[in-house]
Amino acid sequence: MPRPNVRSLPPRVLVGSALSITGIVLVLLATVVGDGKARPAGSDRPVNAGAGDLGDISAHNSPTLVRNPRDARNLVVTNRIDSPDFSCAVHVSRNDGQTWKRTRVAIPPGPGRKCYAPDAAFGADGTLHVAYVTLQGRGNTPSSLWVASSRDGGRTLGTPRRVAGPLTFQVRIAADARRAGTLYVSWLQAREVGTLRFTSGNPIVVARSDDRGRRWTRPVRASSPARSRVLAPSPVVGPEGELYVLYLDVREDTLDYEGGHEALGGPPYGGRFSLVLARSEDRGVTWAESVVDDGVVPARRFIAFLPPFPALAVDQRSGRLYVAFEDGRDGDPDVRLWSLAPGASAWSRPVRVNDTPRRDGTDQYLPRLAVAPDGRLDIVYYDRRDDEGTNVFNDVALQSSSDDGASFGPRVVLSGTAFDSRVGLGNERDLADLGSRLGLVADDDGARAVWSDTRSGTDASIKQDLYFASVRTGEPWTVAALRFGGVALILCGLLALVAGRFGRRHA
Repeated sequence: MPRPNVRSLPPRVLVGSALSITGIVLVLLATVVGDGKARPAGSDRPVNAGAGDLGDISAHNSPTLVRNPRDARNLVVTNRIDSPDFSCAVHVSRNDGQTWKRTRVAIPPGPGRKCYAPDAAFGADGTLHVAYVTLQGRGNTPSSLWVASSRDGGRTLGTPRRVAGPLTFQVRIAADARRAGTLYVSWLQAREVGTLRFTSGNPIVVARSDDRGRRWTRPVRASSPARSRVLAPSPVVGPEGELYVLYLDVREDTLDYEGGHEALGGPPYGGRFSLVLARSEDRGVTWAESVVDDGVVPARRFIAFLPPFPALAVDQRSGRLYVAFEDGRDGDPDVRLWSLAPGASAWSRPVRVNDTPRRDGTDQYLPRLAVAPDGRLDIVYYDRRDDEGTNVFNDVALQSSSDDGASFGPRVVLSGTAFDSRVGLGNERDLADLGSRLGLVADDDGARAVWSDTRSGTDASIKQDLYFASVRTGEPWTVAALRFGGVALILCGLLALVAGRFGRRHA
């Protein structure tokens, strides 16, 4: 049988074959290059100006990271400074975290001359709002709670306005994404304090502003009066304007809450904590309670003034709620996630996020959550799995879920180098503090994270710096272009083949 002569084939058949083969090659190339896995977008980089400078011994930790809804490249980080003096910092980037510049924070006249423990939120109109307390006295207790605002993306902060008076601890701020002027501030309102300890009965309260922070309502109690030892409130606003405040009920834990450990390290409290969500559908006037989990196993000791914050996030499309916290029920600290579907009354069973062997003796802790507009859930946390021998050195890990938190992809390591978790205020008492939280924001293409890092610190300097990294979790535009182009060429090739064969049949 004679072999077909390629030269005898119609031009359209030749063109169609070439187009189809080229398209298949492009699709295969896109599949290899764009494997769907998250990956760091470059190396991590410092945020604070003194990072890496051994002469600067400032301890920067507990970052909040927020993004301007009117300018995606405008990021702001706020953080507390624990040494050599208690203070705070605001860092601004106009180029998506490539470079950072510190913004001056005004200290109002009065007894408190130190800014401390700031938090930040962008309003729907692009106004930045920074909440913080001023400290006074030898005990460095809060004298007042303030909110300062910026209309230029954080380059300058306006005159701070007073929200509340003394003993306002663990302040957080949230903005309603659909009401440009509506803000909420939550805090623990102490009645009496001792040295690094609370007395029982201090409520979590919330105040609201409807005019971009100029005036504030009287604070309303959000925590149940039946819960006498509550800590670490975190507010978020849902898609319909509903307000949520997540907090930690440490129950009978006088070891941490009332300073029974005398700021010394050792085994954690042996009882159980409760994760509790307070919900208001009338903009903070009245509150209902939902128990996320009342069997959380404490993973470590902490100072009650500066506790680890559980993480809370809401999907602005669906209204699904997510909660994450560290939990020791398997014998060592793991990151666990709970979720509440829209309209549901019961929270999901906790999902173990970190993809490590169970009971491997390494710590994963202090998670932070963010939900992208397309519903992807990202979580970042401290991770010691690569230091299995001593369980001391941290990496920073990020994992993502595309099925409402039911499962998570493999971790992406954000930190360029592992760093010592023992470097921080209190390390001489075996209770070094790396801070109360990490920072995280997410969009459909990826995530950006900030954490406290000790790579330039020592036991003596207790230096801590802030580091930033971005992660691409979506498909890069180049890969999408290859895939789209390949499919288009395949279709064109098939059409040319059909046309060529049809033409031969009717020639």
